[in-house]
Amino acid sequence: MNSEIRKPEVDKRHVVVIVGGGAAGISAAASLHMRDRSLDIAIVEPSSTHYYQPGWTMVGGGVFRPEVTSRPMSEVMPGFVSWYQQAVASVEPDENQVRLADGSVVAYQALILAPGLELNWSAIDGLEMALGSHGVTSNYRQGMAQYTWQTVQNLAQGTALFSQPPMPIKCAGAPQKAMYLSADHWRRRGALAHIDIQFHNAGAVLFGVPDYVPALQQYIDKYGIQVHFQSNLVAVNGPARKATFQMTDAEGNRHEREQAFDMLHAVPPQRAPAFIRESVLANDGGWLNLADDTLQHKAYANIFGLGDVSGTGNAKTAAAVRKQTPVVAENLIASLQGKPLPAVYLGYGSCPLTVENGRIVLAEFGYNGVLQPTFPQWVNDGTRATRAAWWLKAKQLPALYWHVMLKGREWLAKPATRDAR
Repeated sequence: MNSEIRKPEVDKRHVVVIVGGGAAGISAAASLHMRDRSLDIAIVEPSSTHYYQPGWTMVGGGVFRPEVTSRPMSEVMPGFVSWYQQAVASVEPDENQVRLADGSVVAYQALILAPGLELNWSAIDGLEMALGSHGVTSNYRQGMAQYTWQTVQNLAQGTALFSQPPMPIKCAGAPQKAMYLSADHWRRRGALAHIDIQFHNAGAVLFGVPDYVPALQQYIDKYGIQVHFQSNLVAVNGPARKATFQMTDAEGNRHEREQAFDMLHAVPPQRAPAFIRESVLANDGGWLNLADDTLQHKAYANIFGLGDVSGTGNAKTAAAVRKQTPVVAENLIASLQGKPLPAVYLGYGSCPLTVENGRIVLAEFGYNGVLQPTFPQWVNDGTRATRAAWWLKAKQLPALYWHVMLKGREWLAKPATRDAR
């Protein structure tokens, strides 16, 4: 009797397999197809709905209707790909294959990992149970932004808390965006003087790129917001309307502080999906171990990655995906052809900070906080709150997302090259 354990047979094979059907995965597929229509591409994505997540903050501020932020995945998924509507159980890079939740195996010649990240709600005791009641909300949870707006409208006096967890998180400005839009609504309604707004930031600065801090500080002062740095939300008691924060002083000493609230907008810590962070594909922090410039995996030359799962030092935003996509597409095709990788990612990310209804501070920056403005200063000065940036965010970006980015039309996204870096 042969006791040797046999590997399961490969069920399907494709030249390129993409894990993830969000902004990063579908954009990458479309960009590859635009460059080589003969490529055999598969996407592994379990969801039935595709979400335009940058719109959730606007829903929470009463600007967008919820329905504009989602579409059936079947309408967004490119017709030229093979779609496996399955979750991933594991990636086996030494065998060049992906194992799906149903046990089937899909082999690849080249792999793109774009599964996004995981919201770790359980890291804050009591938070997930409290969401959607007792004034506890989060624009980071699908469908919850409507409750945010309802809560903001109903609050006429009391204490409103807004939290930001340790980095990295996707759209690092989103916790502040929710706060500013809420404060602006209360200001316009004449209730601002009766509401104690507190921003509890686990970090030590208002924003990681100093050039944008003065404009944000103006709105902190305008709305009378109390900012508590190195204050990390660790527990929520919804029925009692109390939040517990772990405070760290200048000497590194920690203590807990309990704060009553009438509204709490909470943001959970975030991490890579388990099949990445618990695998050989992860770096020491648990994120996908990619080269900052080429977005090629540091240990497996036929694996590339982009989007929120990436362990690169850029901001995790949809705007980053827009610049990463052509880099991955060009470098993957060059890799398949045995050529040097030509394209370079400079760390671009963008965070349109909605400081009031009608004005935005459009933060655009790359690695090490280097400013990378898309438009000249006379069109939009990104270090100030402008109406031009609001017009772009509220009126143009949703259409650009659905009809340009997801279709592989790389508007203002030409990658840098090694020679030009």
